[in-house]
Amino acid sequence: MRGFRDVVEQLGGDAEALAAQFRVPLDALDGDDVLVSDVAMAKLLEGAARALPCPDLGLRISEYQDIGILGPLAIAVQNSPTVGAALGCASQFLFLHSPVLRFTIVADPEGRAGDVGLCYGSSEGPPPRQATDAILAFSHRMIRFLVDGHYALHSVHLSHLPKAPASRYTEFFGAEVRFGQSASLLRVPRSLLDRPLAGVDETLREIALDYLHSHFPEPGRVVAPQVRTAIDRMLGTSPPRIDSAARLLGMHARTLQRRLAAEGTSFESLLDDARRDAALRLLTRTDLPLQQIAGLVGLSEQSALTRCVRRWCGTTPSVVRAGGTGA
Repeated sequence: MRGFRDVVEQLGGDAEALAAQFRVPLDALDGDDVLVSDVAMAKLLEGAARALPCPDLGLRISEYQDIGILGPLAIAVQNSPTVGAALGCASQFLFLHSPVLRFTIVADPEGRAGDVGLCYGSSEGPPPRQATDAILAFSHRMIRFLVDGHYALHSVHLSHLPKAPASRYTEFFGAEVRFGQSASLLRVPRSLLDRPLAGVDETLREIALDYLHSHFPEPGRVVAPQVRTAIDRMLGTSPPRIDSAARLLGMHARTLQRRLAAEGTSFESLLDDARRDAALRLLTRTDLPLQQIAGLVGLSEQSALTRCVRRWCGTTPSVVRAGGTGA
């Protein structure tokens, strides 16, 4: 709710009266830790937009929100090795802020192999207009914060038709905005996901992730984050094998396989993600020899590292180290 009171009062409205009308706790207007029903929140935003009237309410509210609204998750996001890892982390723990919201990386709706869509949605149907605007606008601002500037945003797709002038959206996002699309998303180059973040503190990230994993087990997906943490700890110290991870979690390897399959993933997929994050971090932040990096990510030979980097980035480790990008 951060920014709601400011925007409403700037427009001459009564934020508390609107909150009461839609049964939103008044404490939620000024605090980040008050639980509010998703339905009540959506009705409040839509109702306020009509009453004020302010058709770009969601965009305006997002301008008052920074990455700090994510709480402890913000620490893990900011200290992720790459933009892709940061977005994955944010998506993994988005349930802390709403159990129905989803933010995923999808194939480019225009069919371009070098692009992807950063897609926002809800498990309970299409989100209302103002909520969609606010969250996609926040996502846009968060990415700009992470990369300290522009990030080659190609276009923005919104599932709804605009009430505010289309030019308002174009001005806000700084890119073409298309309305009435099948999904709400940001279209970006695939290479953005591999872009390293500056000023990363890996220790802070590990502390934040340990806290999130231990205090907020994800509903319906409890095992995968724990396996990923186990893999991160094994890389460079012992062979990353599923039986080793299973022992750390106190279960049989076959049981762990079944649990991961039920959650839509596998040990191999999690290991590949962990290797990718670690390899890109070591390539871009250290001068270690490629053979040593291969060993630190659990690969036996430098040639195996080269094959993996080509698959991940579409280029060679040397190009990644030099600051180049893949397709």
